Amino acid sequence: MFASPVIVVMALYFCHIHPAYTQDCPSRQEMESSLKQVQKLLSAHEASYLQSLRTLRKKINLLQAASKQPAAARANNSTCPKLDAPINGRRLGKAQTVGHEVHLLCDAGYELLGSESRVCQESLTWSGQQPTCRNINECSSSPCLNGGTCVDEVNQFTCTCAKGWAGATCQSPLPTFFITLTNTSAATSSSHAAAAATTLPAATSGPAPHVRPSRCTQVQGTTHCTCEPGYTISGRDSTTCTDIDECELFHNGQAGRLCLHACVNTPGNYRCTCPAGYNVTRDGRSCRDIDECAARTSNCTREQMCINTYGGFQCVRVECPRIRNATYVKTSPSRCERNPCPMDNKACSQTPNSFSYHYLSVVSNLSTPRVMFRVSAMRPMGDTLRFSLLGGKQARRHFTVQRSDRQTGQLMLVSPVPGPLTLEAEVEMAELEKRVQLGRYITKVTMFVSQYEF
Repeated sequence: MFASPVIVVMALYFCHIHPAYTQDCPSRQEMESSLKQVQKLLSAHEASYLQSLRTLRKKINLLQAASKQPAAARANNSTCPKLDAPINGRRLGKAQTVGHEVHLLCDAGYELLGSESRVCQESLTWSGQQPTCRNINECSSSPCLNGGTCVDEVNQFTCTCAKGWAGATCQSPLPTFFITLTNTSAATSSSHAAAAATTLPAATSGPAPHVRPSRCTQVQGTTHCTCEPGYTISGRDSTTCTDIDECELFHNGQAGRLCLHACVNTPGNYRCTCPAGYNVTRDGRSCRDIDECAARTSNCTREQMCINTYGGFQCVRVECPRIRNATYVKTSPSRCERNPCPMDNKACSQTPNSFSYHYLSVVSNLSTPRVMFRVSAMRPMGDTLRFSLLGGKQARRHFTVQRSDRQTGQLMLVSPVPGPLTLEAEVEMAELEKRVQLGRYITKVTMFVSQYEF
C-alpha cells in the first residue's frame, strides 16, 4: 500500500518547520521517493476519474437521445391509428387525437360485444378491445307456434307454418270449406242448404268470379255437394257456390286475424296488404318495415343522419347548443363537447361538459315498463354519480330515470305511447366529489313512435 498523499505532504511540511526533530524525519532521498510515488498515485486517480467522466457523459447523451425520440415520434404522428368500425356496425366520431373518444354501434338486428367507446391514449393506442357485432337470433325464443319452423333473418324472423296453420307466428288455423246435403226431399234439402249458408259470410253479389257451380254426387239417394276452397253453397240453390269473404270471417275472431294490417277479399281467396313503408312478408300475412336508410332510398343530405323508423325515416342534423358563458364543438355526428373554460370563469365550468344525441324508433303502444336507454360513466373521477331526468311534463309523463348500478342510469318508458308521435327526454349525469360538482353530461334521447303497432 502507498502512503496517503496528504500524510506524506504533512510530514514534509512538519520536518521543514521543526528542524529539532530532524533525527526523526526521513532522509531527503526517502522523501523524494515518496513524492514520486504520490505523483504516480495522483496520475492514476486522475486517469480513472477522466475515464469515468467520459463514460458518464456517454450515458447522459444516450438518455437524452432516448427521451427525445418518443417526443419526436409524437410530433410527427400525434394521432392514434385509424380505428375501423366493426363488421355490420358503424363508428361515430372522427377525431383520433389524444384524449378523444369514438363510439361504436351495431346495425339493427345485431348486438355489440365489447367496448362501446374507445379513447385515444397518451401512448397513441386505443383503450379497450375492438368490439364485434353478433347477429341477434330472433328464433331463440321459439316464436313460431303449432309446429311452425322459424327462419332467422336480420332484425326479424319468418315462420314457415305447418299445414293447416297461418299467421305471423302460425297462430291461426286455416278453414276447410265442405258441405253435405241429404236429398230426402226438396224442402229439407233447401232448409239444410239455407242453414249451412248462414254459417259462413258470403261475398256480395258481383262479377262472375265470385260465383262458381258446385260439384254434387248422388250415393244411395243422398246428394253430396262440395265447393272449391274459398266458396260455399249459396242459399237454397245447392248447385251454386258463392265466394266466402275470409276477411270478414277472420276479422277479429278467436282464431286471430288473417292479416296483420289490411285484408282484401279476392275470388276464392284473399290477400294481405301493408301500409306505405312496409313490405308483405313471405307468409303473405305479416308486414316488414322497409329500411330506407340501409337501402339508401331516403332524401337525407350528407350533413344529415338518416334514422330508420317503423314505416318511414327521419333526417336529423345535430346542432351544438348555444349556451351563455360556454361554447361547444361537434366531435362526432351525434356529440358536442365544451371548449376549455378560462381558469377564472366559474360560470363556464358549471355548464354541461358534453351533449350526446341518440334516436330511437318504436312501434305504437309499446308494452311497459321497459328500459329504453342506458347512460354509464366510462372513467368516473368523483365519489358520486347522480342521474336525473330533465324536460317538460310530456317527458315526465312517459319516462323516468332509475339507477341500475353505481355507474349506470337507465331511461325507463313507464306508459304506452300511441303514435304517431315524437318524444324527447334528457338524462343528466353529474359527477360529484364531496358534494362539489366536477362535471355534467347531458344525453338527449329522441323517440320516434310509429302510428302502427308493428
